[in-house]
Amino acid sequence: MPKIDKFFDIMLDKGSSDLHLAAGSPPKLRTHGELIPIEGEPELTNESLKEYLMEIVNEKQAKHFAEKKDLDFAYDLQGKARFRANFLMHNRGLGAVFRVIPTEIMTTEQLGVPPQVLKCADFSRGLVLVTGPTGSGKSTTLAALVDYINRNRQEHILTVEDPIEFVHQNRGCQVSQREVGTHTESFASALKAALREDPDVILVGEMRDLETIELAMTAAETGHLVFGTLHTSSAAKTVDRIIDAFPTAQQAQIRTMLAESLKAVVAQQLLKRSDKPGRCAALEILFVKSAVSNLIREGKTFQIPSVIQTGKGEGMQMMDQAIMDFVMKKMVSPEEAYMKAADKVAFEKLLPKKPGGPGGPGGPPPPKPGGPPPPGAARPVAPGAAKPGARPVAPGAARPGARPGVPGAARPGARPGAPGAARPGAAPPRRPAPK
Repeated sequence: MPKIDKFFDIMLDKGSSDLHLAAGSPPKLRTHGELIPIEGEPELTNESLKEYLMEIVNEKQAKHFAEKKDLDFAYDLQGKARFRANFLMHNRGLGAVFRVIPTEIMTTEQLGVPPQVLKCADFSRGLVLVTGPTGSGKSTTLAALVDYINRNRQEHILTVEDPIEFVHQNRGCQVSQREVGTHTESFASALKAALREDPDVILVGEMRDLETIELAMTAAETGHLVFGTLHTSSAAKTVDRIIDAFPTAQQAQIRTMLAESLKAVVAQQLLKRSDKPGRCAALEILFVKSAVSNLIREGKTFQIPSVIQTGKGEGMQMMDQAIMDFVMKKMVSPEEAYMKAADKVAFEKLLPKKPGGPGGPGGPPPPKPGGPPPPGAARPVAPGAAKPGARPVAPGAARPGARPGVPGAARPGARPGAPGAARPGAAPPRRPAPK
């Protein structure tokens, strides 16, 4: 048994999602979103880490890593789990990250995904995009959708992945899974060949470049249901990301293609739960109707959020709306919601008051409407009344600090003039009219 397997056993026992190995640091596990060192394990050196890693790769993979300084592959822990592996070089030497891939594919109900997401699996053709940051559960959601199709249709499903993550058995469908680097040169070359392999459903593990994006849209236009992923945080940004990937001269054409082929966008992110250990997925859901197609075609993607808000009855929802629902159900803390929300202002009022502040722990109570101001606050002053603390002044008396002067004397610096004389520049007095 390879020595590195002991870390995988610990990882599975703790329910962790990722294992991080890096020279100059002890092994660490990401558990419920937090990266924590494995207790009792010493700091890894380049030599000890190389010994761990080289045990689980073949000669071809070792050569690729030596040349490219990066390596992606899948590792099987016999009878327990599979792992998506990445080897890398960094400033301190070797490094590796392993993501656990469950052997059992969970349903959308088990994942806690809104039931309307299953509508994405009912399309016969078009482009469906599942988006979000790295580690947000995109692959897990896609696996649930593909598994639903596999159980409920009699079709050919073709997946192109780097590496293959969830392994689908042939149930109602024939499932062909291809791995970039092992079964095909690239996503683009696999998609070119896919059109001659009679697929009904195509899954593209990652739409990395312009050519892959264009081929995916072409496949969707030619009668296939295509699933893909992007690293975008909302439906509107997803549309912009696809269009902006193309040169300016092509963008009008791409807008038309996307308006016709795009069927749905599901943007998701994971939030740490406050009611129990674990994380939950908040989803923004867009179903592309004729109104959205027109907005894409006309370049008015900034109006897509408004369409989502008004389309709640059709199963659409905004990301912040999903996060707010979790807060109301006490599943997510206000602090976690505030960190992940797009509109921070809407979530500020949910945050607990700061200690020592009005209404906060250890602080004075908040002032009541119409009641006296809290201690230390400025009191209102009536118009014409002296400010609190001001010295009283007798009527007609000079203000304290004013220079003394003879009554009727000119002010210091004033221009001299005869009594009754007109001021310089003043208009001459009117003469009385003759009687």
